[in-house]
Amino acid sequence: MKIKLIYPKWSKLDGQTEFNLPPHGPIVFAAALPGTVDVDFTDENVQSFSYDDPADLVCISMMLTSQIKRGWEIADTFRAKGKKVLFGGISTMLHAEETMKHADSVFMGEAEGHMEEVLDDFSKGKLKKLYNFMNHQPDTQLVGPARRDLLERDLYYHKGVQMVDLFHASRGCKYNCYPCAVSFLGGRNFRPRPFDRIAEELDTIDNNRLFVVDNTLAQDIEWTKELFRTMIPFKKKWCSHTIADDPEVLDLAAQAGSWYVYQAVFDTSDYIKERVKRYHDHGISVEGTILLGMDNQTEDDIKRLLDFLGEINLDLAEFTVLTPFPETKAYDDMLKEGRIFDHDWNHYTADTVVFKPRHMSPERLQELYHSAWDSFYASESQEQKMFKLMMKVVEREVLDGTYRKPRKDLMESSFGKVVDR
Repeated sequence: MKIKLIYPKWSKLDGQTEFNLPPHGPIVFAAALPGTVDVDFTDENVQSFSYDDPADLVCISMMLTSQIKRGWEIADTFRAKGKKVLFGGISTMLHAEETMKHADSVFMGEAEGHMEEVLDDFSKGKLKKLYNFMNHQPDTQLVGPARRDLLERDLYYHKGVQMVDLFHASRGCKYNCYPCAVSFLGGRNFRPRPFDRIAEELDTIDNNRLFVVDNTLAQDIEWTKELFRTMIPFKKKWCSHTIADDPEVLDLAAQAGSWYVYQAVFDTSDYIKERVKRYHDHGISVEGTILLGMDNQTEDDIKRLLDFLGEINLDLAEFTVLTPFPETKAYDDMLKEGRIFDHDWNHYTADTVVFKPRHMSPERLQELYHSAWDSFYASESQEQKMFKLMMKVVEREVLDGTYRKPRKDLMESSFGKVVDR
């Protein structure tokens, strides 16, 4: 059986440095397919495909809400040519009902242990309209190494330097944050992968730089310590979401190669200031993630928060506006209150205001969002700050003998054609 697997393109953000990261969801899905399946993968953000490409089944994997309209367009065209189309991925689950109108089948849940049933149904001509395995999460022992062999590696370089590979060590999240859909997608239970399977996958990743995409590394302190002990021998350099605020955890993170961390900056408290300092004390850089437009924020609150960023020595900052994605408490509340005025999913990119804020106009929040980017990067551009961050990791790689020189044949290329967030 031949599967054409497509990751749709999406509209990119204005004003940010552009680069490409290899997608993770599609190659994790591909790893869950039987070995007899021949997979032809296209990341449409950096590649093209033909609707005449040979395929028995077309699979469309979507991560972002802003991908779904393009995914539907692709599916409609393939189906008009007589091809069967199966949808899966994060945003498919968030928009399942709408997506079913454009699909022969929609898959909800995690693929491991379930694709044999789907493909058997397909081979018998009995493909179901919906496969819902949301309440049948697989044993994480089944999660093997992602199919990175499907990626066109040369497309994921930045001026000759290979971008990070994505990797995950756990699924699920015990937290239930207001603007986040993770608890719906992966469940409220923390589900770690076995350490031998983590080591197995790390051993298959040729790239020295990783993005550990776990929702947070602060759910189970003892597990996190053992994760970092497992990672130390591989000498990877990696970024991640929040790491537990524990001295031993942070020390082990540094030993394991923690390069920088995405840390939410949600207020101007001493706790946040000290939190950033503790990362820095362990040699871990910090990219602040700042969400604007929460119901408890006034215009003055946002201005104070932006001033505060200059006091805490962030290495980078990423600003987003609150976006009410489906299957979040934010969406449910705002829909009930009639505050969502824009339902064009292409605008759900976290840089466009699509709702009525509590304490200001949508137009004013949009202005403050742009002002945040301009003010933080006024004296030094995002690209310059990123270069400094890169130089820190290069120094560490030189010291431990893992540094690889940039590829000269790719150094003259542009910074990329997409913004990957």
